[in-house]
Amino acid sequence: MGRRRSIMSEQLKWEIARELGVADIVQREGFGGVTSRQCGMMVHKAIEMAERSLAHPKQ
Repeated sequence: MGRRRSIMSEQLKWEIARELGVADIVQREGFGGVTSRQCGMMVHKAIEMAERSLAHPKQ
């Protein structure tokens, strides 16, 4: 089975990881080293960002 393309860019993942304070873990171990709780927090943050961008599109 082939790998699915990531919906979030690597840049966005790193930005969110820095905001949530897990960038050091990602740097040492990769995104696989992030706990499921931290991963859920990252997804939650990404959804918030997407909702904000849909509510206030750039003109």
